[in-house]
Amino acid sequence: MSLTGALSSAISALNSQSQSLAMISDNISNADTTGYKTTSAMFEDLVTASNSATSYTSGGVTVSGRANITQQGLLSATTNATDVAIQGSGFFVTTNATAGGTTSYTRNGAFTTDNAGYLVNNGNYLEGWRTDAQGNIIGNASAASLGPINTQVASTSGSATTKATIAANLPSDAATGATFTSSMTAYDSLGTANSIQITWTKTGANAWTASFGNPTLASNSSTTTGTTSSGTVAITFNSDGSLASTNPSPPTISMTGWTDGAANSSIALNLGTVGKTDGLTQYASGETTPAVDLTGITADGLPYGKLSSIAIGKGGVVDATYSNGQTIAIYKIAVATFSDPNGLNAASDGMYSATAASGSATLQTSGTNGAGTIYGSELESSTTDTSGQFSNMISAQQAYSAASQVITTVNKMFDTLISAVSR
Repeated sequence: MSLTGALSSAISALNSQSQSLAMISDNISNADTTGYKTTSAMFEDLVTASNSATSYTSGGVTVSGRANITQQGLLSATTNATDVAIQGSGFFVTTNATAGGTTSYTRNGAFTTDNAGYLVNNGNYLEGWRTDAQGNIIGNASAASLGPINTQVASTSGSATTKATIAANLPSDAATGATFTSSMTAYDSLGTANSIQITWTKTGANAWTASFGNPTLASNSSTTTGTTSSGTVAITFNSDGSLASTNPSPPTISMTGWTDGAANSSIALNLGTVGKTDGLTQYASGETTPAVDLTGITADGLPYGKLSSIAIGKGGVVDATYSNGQTIAIYKIAVATFSDPNGLNAASDGMYSATAASGSATLQTSGTNGAGTIYGSELESSTTDTSGQFSNMISAQQAYSAASQVITTVNKMFDTLISAVSR
């Protein structure tokens, strides 16, 4: 039985070392695969229960693969703005369909935009939460609100003017009743540029009014586009030329009835700080014909713009940039964590699926509750250390050769035994 046991043990060694070599081969083959995690050969001895003080029955060896899924790979910078990587724990959440698909998890963040605007990797759609323009998740960061990231969810942009700052000097040497005009640009909610005329009227010593006319097309001042209400502001100045008061305070003008169908809007006016000269002032012009010296008008609001680029920043926020120069957040990428990530079931293309051993996924935002931090324009490198794998390969080769030598020796001993019996 001892020769047979030795033969069986050697065969188990050959089989185990063959599997070990297959794992090493896979690791070396994927040395440049994004997000690849190495597999280690774990050997375990097989012991029989028939050993005694006077006889020994060999058992053998078995091998199993241990997935080193939690091992962190180095992050390397790329030139693709939609590449992403996780530093720390967690996985990107993907699905193989835009609706009703199978959920998978991956560390391979090489995502690109397909012709429908979705961020995809090997046919798998990256999932995240819809956000407002400031990057705040709309609703709750839950599985129910998670969905494939569609970069064309806001393919155009344009925003209404909601605030404007006016800095100008109104001439104190102007006659009472004198009027002057200026104009400011205001955008409606559809991104149409409109011009609003401001009429400055001196009503008395240190007293003025500013009247705001109906908006007209910026490209054609003869076309009225809406109606301005609450459009007159009373302004007083101190004897040192600084702003004394405005009525109403703070001043606001409202626009209704936009002819292009835009929503009603209002503009909060900043005419300066009371008692200071950081906005409207009243000093003598020193000119024969006094005039308003308009220092500048700054206002928010943007014209119509088309989506021009998509980029993912630190924290997993997906930003959309438009031809009008506006950049807004549209999604936040989800990070899935598991109680035992090494229990995940591996599939091709760096994808994993949840198992009973791994537990269910817990969804987090980047850098919260133990989840890793997402970095844009970076990819996680393979965890394969080729020098270490070559060392393992040499060990496997030597063990395989030794086991085969045992088989050769057992064969010779059997030959000797058979020869002795046949005599």
